[in-house]
Amino acid sequence: MARYKRKSTVNAAELLSMRSRGIKDAGSLYRHSFKVFRALVLQENRSFVKVWSKTSKSPVMYENGKIYFDNYQNCYSCVHAVPQILYKMPKRSTQEKIEDALLCESPLEQTLPTSSDHNPSLLVLTANNWLLRLSAETGKELQSVYLSPNYKFKYLGWDSSQEIFYVKSVQNKETPLSRQAGVTHSAFMYLGIFRVFPLQIVGILEINKKGFGSGITDVLMHHGVLAVSHSNKKVKMYSIEHIVQRYLTEELTLGKQSSLLGGKKVGEFPCGIPVNIQVTDSIPVLFEVTSNNGVQVGGNPWHYIYSPAIKQQRETHHICSLKDSTLATNGIQNLNCYSLESDVIFFHPTNSSSVVHIGPTIINFLKIVGEVDSPLPSKIVKDFSLTTSRKPSSRVTVTSSGRTVKKRFQQLDDDPSQENFRILEFEDELDLLAVVVTNGEGDEGRSHIQLHDNLTGQFHRKIDLVECWDETYPHQMFFDRDTIIHIEQRNTNFCCHVYKLKTTRK
Repeated sequence: MARYKRKSTVNAAELLSMRSRGIKDAGSLYRHSFKVFRALVLQENRSFVKVWSKTSKSPVMYENGKIYFDNYQNCYSCVHAVPQILYKMPKRSTQEKIEDALLCESPLEQTLPTSSDHNPSLLVLTANNWLLRLSAETGKELQSVYLSPNYKFKYLGWDSSQEIFYVKSVQNKETPLSRQAGVTHSAFMYLGIFRVFPLQIVGILEINKKGFGSGITDVLMHHGVLAVSHSNKKVKMYSIEHIVQRYLTEELTLGKQSSLLGGKKVGEFPCGIPVNIQVTDSIPVLFEVTSNNGVQVGGNPWHYIYSPAIKQQRETHHICSLKDSTLATNGIQNLNCYSLESDVIFFHPTNSSSVVHIGPTIINFLKIVGEVDSPLPSKIVKDFSLTTSRKPSSRVTVTSSGRTVKKRFQQLDDDPSQENFRILEFEDELDLLAVVVTNGEGDEGRSHIQLHDNLTGQFHRKIDLVECWDETYPHQMFFDRDTIIHIEQRNTNFCCHVYKLKTTRK
């Protein structure tokens, strides 16, 4: 007979003691804490209550427990029962306006040159081409780098999260006057590649016609891959490591002299950082696909998702193996939506073998089944689905005079008078899905959030949102442990609503 194992709860002190003595199956304190937190979130005697709202004339941003107003100049912390002001920066001029920002969390396993490197920081890009590192807790400037007097940089993005980021310039477009004068620009844009912790420059890469061809419309970096989109719907991918190794003309160090600047220091005003990665010939392409709306790469084993540029297949999504471009079995996904907004498909952010496909009335969670070295194509199988409840609608109505009128038009799937999925958010630490649903009841739009299990889709609870939901304006929702953030636009204003988990007395 199998030995009976008693199930019991263990407190934090016992767990730490067991781990220090090397007892197996003592568990992880971190994981155990979040199991307790999940149980608290799902308790019937607790609910999310609206505790705070604030309106702004500029877009509102949220990340990692902080709400940013007035173009990142005012920061509120959400760790308290009610959000509290963390810092206010002096008002910036138009030239110093913050264009984009990234939040950096210091790695625990590294010893860094300065103590400030170990604290969370906000990387911001200003309108006058300065890259600033600010303290995430005080807003104080910790480091400044001048990028260039020649190229206008406007965008920030992660290549590898918390390791490598890039700054992207605006596109260098030819004007009618320059074309008439016979002046052509070989360079389409410039990418500045940086490492963080500590802040180091890899180089400034020129995206030009010689290396990447003509008709370029956009450029992105992700996990060491440079993705270049073209006007003919082609997306080509290149290895950043190969480009740097082959075309790097000089290694640069911030604050040190460079021969490319005539002995001036790198990253200082007025010279900035020189272009030290200049492609002079065509580069081998890692991967190429023709897609109607870009391409996504992910999954385990590696796959990619794209929509063919063929007119008859533009509404379908094809899931193929990255190894040999073989279409997966059941790899063509189509929700057949009759709606104003297109359906959305992407690789699950916390489950490497899953794909999420979102429509207005259904969300499919798909699983990639396959082996890395198998000669057989992988399969796409449905794991589970979430669906809205729909009220039956008749296509025939009777007027007050008794005349029967038949509707000539089919009802839209995202008709605002019916229940619709609006936003899907993942709380990976609690293994929960948060789905915003608008119910279309009454003259004013009402909405609620449904919490489901991340692995099975099991419904756990419903959270009503107090404010009205106007689907004609953009919305954002963030679910962060015991906090729900709803950011909405109302005409020219932006409003942030904060809900906190509280005990409700019955």
